[in-house]
Amino acid sequence: MTKRKRAVIDIGSNTIRLVIYQYSKISGLKELMNIKSVARLRNDITEEGYLNEQGIQKLLNLLHSFKEMLIDYGIEHYRAVATASLRQSKNNQEIIKKMYEETGIQIELLSEQDEAYYGYFAVANTISTPSAVTIDIGGGSTEITYYEQKELKHAISLPFGSVSLKRQFMQSDTMTKREHDEVYHFAKQQFKEVTWLNDLKVPVVGISGSARSMAKMDQSRKNYPLTGVHQYRMSLADFNEINDEISSLTYNELKKMDELSADRADIIGPVAEVFRALMHVVDSQKFQLSRKGLREGIVISDILKEYPLAFDRTDVFRSNARYLASEFGKSENQILHHARIAELMYRELCRHELWDYSEEEIYILNQGAKVYMIGEYLEQDAASQHTFYLLSNRSINGLNHKERVRLALLASYKNKDSFYTYLKPFEDWFTKEEVQMLIRLGALLKLIYALDASKRSIVTDIVIEINEETPEVLDLEIQTRGYPLAEKYQGNKQKKHFERIVKKDVVLHFV
Repeated sequence: MTKRKRAVIDIGSNTIRLVIYQYSKISGLKELMNIKSVARLRNDITEEGYLNEQGIQKLLNLLHSFKEMLIDYGIEHYRAVATASLRQSKNNQEIIKKMYEETGIQIELLSEQDEAYYGYFAVANTISTPSAVTIDIGGGSTEITYYEQKELKHAISLPFGSVSLKRQFMQSDTMTKREHDEVYHFAKQQFKEVTWLNDLKVPVVGISGSARSMAKMDQSRKNYPLTGVHQYRMSLADFNEINDEISSLTYNELKKMDELSADRADIIGPVAEVFRALMHVVDSQKFQLSRKGLREGIVISDILKEYPLAFDRTDVFRSNARYLASEFGKSENQILHHARIAELMYRELCRHELWDYSEEEIYILNQGAKVYMIGEYLEQDAASQHTFYLLSNRSINGLNHKERVRLALLASYKNKDSFYTYLKPFEDWFTKEEVQMLIRLGALLKLIYALDASKRSIVTDIVIEINEETPEVLDLEIQTRGYPLAEKYQGNKQKKHFERIVKKDVVLHFV
């Protein structure tokens, strides 16, 4: 299928961005390019409420540049959306008309409700957290939503943001202790007046660039072993420690921090206090970062109108596993076959009381089966190493960072030695019981994968039999719809890993 490119121009109060995406039914949604300009339009609004000539010219120049890029990239489908600064400008209609006449770009003025909705929609479709409060702090407004079991319950836009808070409370680029306290108490009072926010006791999901900065700062101080911040989780204690660190640094010191972009050094203080205030009002102990927000919400919404099955917010990982597997040469039929046969084998083991049945284990096994040894696409002999690296070092929608490592350990399972080598940087992430579970399921997946050595999905059923006269032997009747030459060879070669787990000799009978 032809991969279709689409773009979003996001005209915010702090930054203006052009982001280009590509979607196909085979490989899913990918971000190809992200160009940002720190325009700070909020500072160009006069006391009378009009965007001044300097701000208008700034916007016009950027749109000319973006239009040129859209033409060069051959992108016909794009949307240009404007949020708080243009929404709050009394001359916004004249500006929109001028931009269209001079650049051909039609700007959509998003309502507060639309802006909040698209942020929620991106989070619901890209992270697994079933219920949460989302917060997107822009330059001139802050959008808050509450969703429960992935359904939007409440949404509100509050008329303050990072740039407006700086103008209101800060006397210079360096924030004083008193100014920190003033922003915190102001934001807390604003949130308390939103009655549905009080004491929800659910995670808070941060969407904005400043939320990404907070996550990167936390990762840096912990020498975090993974890359990426999407679905990264922090505790309230982590948050308080970072806030204390920020409040002790000058503007110049903040600008030198590797994990903080220089254009956010003067606004990270107010933003951090807003996050802290919201967590206290919600009574939340968990802060989670979503790298997907307004722009992704718009794109996903548009894609779903054409392809209703492209995303599944009730099981975010399911559709992403399909895209991930296809990217590395596995068909949907193949991954569904592996998942089905693995579950058959698991249930047979439980039927004979060799393993204790667990719905959670079946779910984890199903995940691993869909991406098992995807590293073969790069190199057959090093498939395990490539699989672990690929899965542990890329953002996977629907999985938090621990779940991502868990999947990487399971899908790359080759033997116990390699498993423990991969586990070493993450030993304190998993209990002994979790480690043993992953080894069991990994050995099972290794055998199942061997039983599809010819990649023809010829195994139709597996039945386990135990003879009372030889209880030390596990007989596997493997029913096939074709001659299993490769499956016989690989199955008998790889069964030793499974034998160590079940502590029985395994005999394969192909029917």
